Amino acid sequence: MRDYVEIGIGREARKAYGLSDLSIVPKRRTRSSQDVDTSWHIDAYTFDIPLASHPTDALASPEFVIEMGKQGGLGVIDAEGLWGRHADLEAAVKKVVDSCEDPFNVDTAEKYQEFVEAGERAVRTLQELHAAELDHDLLSERIAQVRDSGVTVAVRVSPQNVRELAPVVIAAGAEILFIQGSIVSAEHVQKGGEPLNLKEFVGSLDVPVIAGGVYDYTTATHLMRAGVAGVIVGSGDADTVVNVPMATAIADVAAARRDYLDETGGRYVHILADTTIWGAGEIAAAIACGADAVMLGNPLTKATEAAAGGVYWEAQTAHPRFPRGSVRKEPDFTSSAPLEVVLFGPSSDPWGAMNLIGGLKRIMAKCGYTGIKAFQKADLAIRN
Repeated sequence: MRDYVEIGIGREARKAYGLSDLSIVPKRRTRSSQDVDTSWHIDAYTFDIPLASHPTDALASPEFVIEMGKQGGLGVIDAEGLWGRHADLEAAVKKVVDSCEDPFNVDTAEKYQEFVEAGERAVRTLQELHAAELDHDLLSERIAQVRDSGVTVAVRVSPQNVRELAPVVIAAGAEILFIQGSIVSAEHVQKGGEPLNLKEFVGSLDVPVIAGGVYDYTTATHLMRAGVAGVIVGSGDADTVVNVPMATAIADVAAARRDYLDETGGRYVHILADTTIWGAGEIAAAIACGADAVMLGNPLTKATEAAAGGVYWEAQTAHPRFPRGSVRKEPDFTSSAPLEVVLFGPSSDPWGAMNLIGGLKRIMAKCGYTGIKAFQKADLAIRN
């Protein structure tokens, strides 16, 4: 039964929950973490771990994307980022990194003002770099470099530009297309332009499409009926026009998937959770709510292969008129390490920032589960 509360005369709101509000209830039998299988698949592609990287140039150097694939995950390239705008990708990323300040040494009013100004300067730098014309040939060349490595190639485009860019990235070697924005619906309408009907568009493509973000049952159902292979719940760390607690959002979309599965007689649509996640506990909670995989941003900045070396931003930060999120240096609680160590350890870090998959496997095993699908049905409890 849904829980509604009165927020004013004649106005009610549904009570919703975030991932940190939940605990996973163990079963009577524990397992060995060595017996846990974290693999999942979408369309014809199988992945050993339920992780995809958030499509940001702060992470996605070609080396990072390739290594993410070799480690069993999915690295996602932003087709509208810096890859196709600057021949010297490292220099472009370095400009952004050099323009931001460390937020952990702000102990006076003067230093705080410097930090604020540096934050605005970093966003302006990112906006200026994104203002460069998108070179389709350069973008195609870099996508082909990843494709030649043998890993699965996933590329993100926005709903506004998908008509123009989808043929380009698919011809270059994209095997999975992410149509991703802050909020994505089954039909994108803009003044003076032809509406984007995803049902018609997805049906015309030869690659599986993952679309989002979404936050509710109805929109998710419409996307599933449009033929997408996966639905993204959430839109990363950046503030958007909505801020729905993610545990409830994932559970609602999982309910839409169950009903759509019955409606179609067996067509399963995968769910990817894209939200603020810091460690294995939140990854586990997202899967227990119904996600098949999680999109990670911040936790992967510790990887030595990450393009910006510990500095992080998301695609919305570069918006020319309404940037959301910031360019920021992440807390240096742990030293950087190869992506393999970040994902699989070994780790001596007491904060849970390393060995993410080892932590996830341990949680699943101690709660009595050995597979992702079974873990999606785990009993949950509200902490407060």
